[in-house]
Amino acid sequence: MKWKKWLENWNMTSLIVKVPFMEMEWNPNEPDKDAAWEMYVELVTRITTQKLDDSEGIEIKALESVYNIFPLTREILKKYGRDAEGFAKLSILILNQIIRPFTAKWHKIAEEQGFENEKIKNEFRQELKELQKNLKIYSKMLAETAGAKSLIEI
Repeated sequence: MKWKKWLENWNMTSLIVKVPFMEMEWNPNEPDKDAAWEMYVELVTRITTQKLDDSEGIEIKALESVYNIFPLTREILKKYGRDAEGFAKLSILILNQIIRPFTAKWHKIAEEQGFENEKIKNEFRQELKELQKNLKIYSKMLAETAGAKSLIEI
């Protein structure tokens, strides 16, 4: 299956990807599958995919949990190296196009004590819910890549 078709199957067509990349075959190898499983476990066990009720949690901790996806992904990329090229392509797209815009915006606000403002806290939680929708899809993509049944609902 081509990358383009695989991303369309997951409704991830908003990702900006160069045409030659989209025409490449999506055929994950064993290192891709292993890396995908490790990333899947990280995502489904943190706030990135889990519901956060309005009366629960602390915004700055939720932001930190989302941000920690960066060093976790880097470690997985280094561990599996060039052998997990498919995982690398997918994870870097997700980091740079989905997670980075969220963390860039909210880190600045957090540094300026924005989370002390109730309106801003509510806005953060709404945007977190939107981010979680994409990260749940990403998690299911990772589960499929790893050859596992996803344990989360979209």
